[in-house]
This record gives sequence, structure tokens and C-alpha cells, in this order.
Amino acid sequence: MRLNVPTLDKIPVDLIVVLGTTSMPIHQVMRLSRGAIIELDATEQDEVRVLANNMPVASGIVVVKHNRISVEVKQMLPRSPDRR
Repeated sequence: MRLNVPTLDKIPVDLIVVLGTTSMPIHQVMRLSRGAIIELDATEQDEVRVLANNMPVASGIVVVKHNRISVEVKQMLPRSPDRR
């Protein structure tokens, strides 16, 4: 049995890919300008976290191919009981 749920096509989902993190004082953040480089606590080989609406949903790796950057999902994270 196939469910036809076209209304799901209209639900917006914010996706965030977290490559790494860093900490800096607010006065440094206020001085950042366009093109500023911020060092992260990760390398390009480290796994990334994928968040959907600020909730962790997967982990993966960054893939660069033909000048395109994408994320290959390696593992879907289990949902907690309160997110069902």
C-alpha cells in the first residue's frame, strides 16, 4: 500500500551541516568582515553533523567533486522517544 502524502512536500525543513566549532570573544566576532577566515576544531576528513530543524539526524562526510561540495550521509542517528 502506497501512501499519497503531497502535503509533506510543502513542509519547510532547515538543514544545517556542522563542519566544526570554535570559541572566540564577542569583540572578535564584531570585528569579522566579509571573507574572514575562522579556524575550526576539525579537519576536512572529520565527520560532519547534519541537523534538521536544529535536531541531530545524521552524520556524514564532506565530498568535493568537480568544484561542487556535498555531504555524503554515512549514518542516520536514532530518534529519541520524545521526537516521534
